[in-house]
Amino acid sequence: MKNLVRVGIIGGGLMGRESASALGRWFALDGFPVRAELTAVCDVAAPQREWFRSVPGIRLFTADHNELLRSVDVDVVYVAVPHNLHERLYTDVLNAGKDLLAEKPFGIDLPSARRLMAAAGSSGRFVRVCSEFAFLPGSQRVLQFVREANFGIPLEVRAGFLHSSDLDPEKPVNWKRQTATCGEIGVMGDLGMHALHIPLRLGWKPKSVHAHLQKIYTERPDGKGGRAACDTWDNAILNTEVDVGGAVVPMRVELKRMAPGETNTWFIEVLGTDGGIRYSTKEPKTLWIYRRGREQSWERIDLGFQSVFPAVTGGVFEPGFPDCFLQMWGAFIAEREGVLGGKFGCVTPAEAVASHEVFAAALRSAQSKKSEPV
Repeated sequence: MKNLVRVGIIGGGLMGRESASALGRWFALDGFPVRAELTAVCDVAAPQREWFRSVPGIRLFTADHNELLRSVDVDVVYVAVPHNLHERLYTDVLNAGKDLLAEKPFGIDLPSARRLMAAAGSSGRFVRVCSEFAFLPGSQRVLQFVREANFGIPLEVRAGFLHSSDLDPEKPVNWKRQTATCGEIGVMGDLGMHALHIPLRLGWKPKSVHAHLQKIYTERPDGKGGRAACDTWDNAILNTEVDVGGAVVPMRVELKRMAPGETNTWFIEVLGTDGGIRYSTKEPKTLWIYRRGREQSWERIDLGFQSVFPAVTGGVFEPGFPDCFLQMWGAFIAEREGVLGGKFGCVTPAEAVASHEVFAAALRSAQSKKSEPV
């Protein structure tokens, strides 16, 4: 009999529903050594909770997160709430003796993230942070390429995550557009961990940051017939320096809510004197590899379904967001149970804090108009 891990969700919005979908497809992980099941849901809004009534296996529906944390039917808690609530709710989860899959950015700012990392360490609970795009086949091929050192002397790295929905000035305001709930780091807290997951895992933590931050629309409809202020950063370009194999090279990180033509584009590119590699969810089946010979060339590889954890999906088919989200959950559960076996894992609290250190330096840089140390 496989060990059963019982999951509770706090925050029944977009990502809470995505987690319910992933857990409902657990059987798609072929031969996975552990079972996972969604048993409890908490959201302060009744309509959000009602959506989960159609999900089999849930035994507790509540508006009180403390009731969920008292449940003996919950081992692990996934929390997806606005950034200003991270520290309180994550700490409550740890104090209740539950393990935690936390949403990024892991606290509203750097001091909050550091306190959360300390709390996670002292609690003895298993804690990881969400970032799913690194689990796509193309992303994993980038990791493999870099670790095999197939690129000669490193030249540069580019990584980013681009959205475009905020280009509509009449899109109603929400919590991500206001500093009180999203944090001063704005778009960096929303998208930054995704772009930094692979670089940080490779040991490429920026040494310095020169940031260009933009606030583009300063107000939006409030959804009640009036207007509301928008005071977070909408776009961020971070020009950083990282150590790649002993060479200090530039790494450019782009995080944008207003990138024309980009619905939800995550990308990474690594270039060296002898080779290079790039992958973007703009072309989710396509991997590009650069080779320098007598003639230079970019080779296009058509990817299939080569996942971190084996799945029932055929190798010739293409993966999507639900697949990399399920793979991320698989990595969390596998590492928690001690069966990760050297496979790629979720963001650690230390990596989340490292990302916050980059964002804090970016805020200083935007003010000083200079490169700032991380």
